[in-house]
Amino acid sequence: MDILYLLVPLSLLVVFAIGAVFWWAISHRQFDELDQEGQRIVDDVDG
Repeated sequence: MDILYLLVPLSLLVVFAIGAVFWWAISHRQFDELDQEGQRIVDDVDG
């Protein structure tokens, strides 16, 4: 039972950290136009 006093706050901290990183990625447009980079490799355009 004593381990829950450690694991519950630790798991909440991990959830908030993952949420913060995900929010940062969305706000910095990391998920915009995902197909563009894949298409850039396929296109044979020099320059």
